[in-house]
Amino acid sequence: MSGRSRVVRIAGLALAGALLLGVAAAGWAYRHLSGNITGVDIDGALGDDRPVRPAPAPAPSAAGPAEPLPAGPLNILVLGSDSRGGEENRRLGGGDSEGARSDTAMVVHLDAGRTGATVVSIPRDTLVTRPSCPLPTGGATRAAHQVMFNTAYAVGGPVCAVKTAESLTGLRMDHYLKIDFAGFAGLVDALGGVTVTLDEDIDDDKSHLSLAAGTHHLDGTRALGLARTRHGLAGGSDLARIELQHKLVTALLEQVTSAGLLTDPARLYRVADAATESLTTDTGLDSLGELVGLGRSLRGLSATAVRTVTMPVVPAPWDTDRVVAKEPEATRLWASLR
Repeated sequence: MSGRSRVVRIAGLALAGALLLGVAAAGWAYRHLSGNITGVDIDGALGDDRPVRPAPAPAPSAAGPAEPLPAGPLNILVLGSDSRGGEENRRLGGGDSEGARSDTAMVVHLDAGRTGATVVSIPRDTLVTRPSCPLPTGGATRAAHQVMFNTAYAVGGPVCAVKTAESLTGLRMDHYLKIDFAGFAGLVDALGGVTVTLDEDIDDDKSHLSLAAGTHHLDGTRALGLARTRHGLAGGSDLARIELQHKLVTALLEQVTSAGLLTDPARLYRVADAATESLTTDTGLDSLGELVGLGRSLRGLSATAVRTVTMPVVPAPWDTDRVVAKEPEATRLWASLR
């Protein structure tokens, strides 16, 4: 064999080896990211006793998930949990006791064309009727009246949170996503932080946050503090905190769209790893392929096309520390999303 032929052969073998290593690494990354996600079979648990889901013709996704993405509107219940599990969650303010509550609740409504979205926050102090919910161990919780919305997750987990949200809104929740303190902070850090502008000073020792009015670039820990802060705001209300959360949602959307993730594979992997590390979803989104398919369907959605609102509420007449849905405005809001 000539020297040139030997060089070509060695180069070919090296290229083949590199390709095999690349394929193996890609396969490992896919399995690792999918393995990060915890899936809950909410559809199986709730059965047919739910609001009717529109049945448009399916639109296949470019990512090829297990099931085609619906072509019609999509509703996703998103919860932020103050989980006590794990050292990092406790360090970030989850506390030392067992269990978790839905510290933040949002219904994300994606329009049929995926070019517009509405994010509706449900104040955690909203008094609702919590329906009877099936338990994974068998049996069911008891229905309860005039209880806080965030008790649904505490007593019955994701299944009860979804069923209570559907009872409150009359909307079918097509998907469910939950992220805890550590997951949220890690995601913000992987994105390189987030920039927000505050209209007032914040000094809240409970959320460990002290910021002057103005523009700030926040790391994950301080962004989490901003999402949780309440007592450092004028009036100390949950509604004031939701306004800050809406600022944060908009800022994160802008950061994601401007981050250039598709041109930086290493950074994209870090973001994906952080986003999935503490993620719980329904079984329709519990693989990387399904999440990527949903993400690709939103590639035409800009931050400016996302509307953030709060479910209309008024103080409960019998308990001014709690709120109830303001009617008929609340019913009109949910009806507009059907």
